[in-house]
Amino acid sequence: MTRIIVTLLAIAAGTAAVASDSWRALDDATRDGIRSKLEQAGYEVRKIEIEDDLFEAYALKDNQRYEIYLDRELNIVKTKLDD
Repeated sequence: MTRIIVTLLAIAAGTAAVASDSWRALDDATRDGIRSKLEQAGYEVRKIEIEDDLFEAYALKDNQRYEIYLDRELNIVKTKLDD
């Protein structure tokens, strides 16, 4: 009985871990959403990736390079000049 409970708990924990990480998928729709949002703000997007649980976009605007961080709802949470 104990083995069954331990097995069920392990399965549940694994499922929860997969569910919590599933937002991190950087699929075409997410890339398009990020690109569209930033282009509307005047940025020229060069690259998009995931870093520290945020989407990170490298972009140009007014001859400056930027790193723009977005949360899972694609809200900009941080913008910094890229050195």
